[in-house]
Amino acid sequence: MAMSGTYVTDVPLKGSAEKHYKRWSSENHLVPDAIGHLIHGVTLHDGDWDSHGAIKSWKYTLDGKEQVFKERIEMDDEKMTVAFNAIDGQVMEELKVYIAILQFIPESQNGCVCKVSVNWEKRTQDSPEPTMFMKFLEKMVADMDDHILQN
Repeated sequence: MAMSGTYVTDVPLKGSAEKHYKRWSSENHLVPDAIGHLIHGVTLHDGDWDSHGAIKSWKYTLDGKEQVFKERIEMDDEKMTVAFNAIDGQVMEELKVYIAILQFIPESQNGCVCKVSVNWEKRTQDSPEPTMFMKFLEKMVADMDDHILQN
């Protein structure tokens, strides 16, 4: 089994790339209202909601267990890309590196594709690969699309 890797997948979305990028880059405080069945809370620890390098904690349920993901956000407005660099939480118990990247690519006047990437490095050879986190990200992005279309 590999000690590190990258998962990449495309998630087609009906909402605009701009709206999705704004929600994931600078409106994280609204995420629990939109997809509360997945994300239960987001707390700002350092910086502003829309600032590069801000530190936030996300409360979520994965595989029936409540967990916390603490991250430092990086944003690229030109490429409409958001990177969530893990700095603490359950994901870091098994991994040395975990970076979730969302890039919103306009596809048509109303739709876009979200390129979801996860860069990871395991702590030990016995640590599992983070496939469940990739599936969780895909579901979050897809479910957010429903909310964006309604608002």
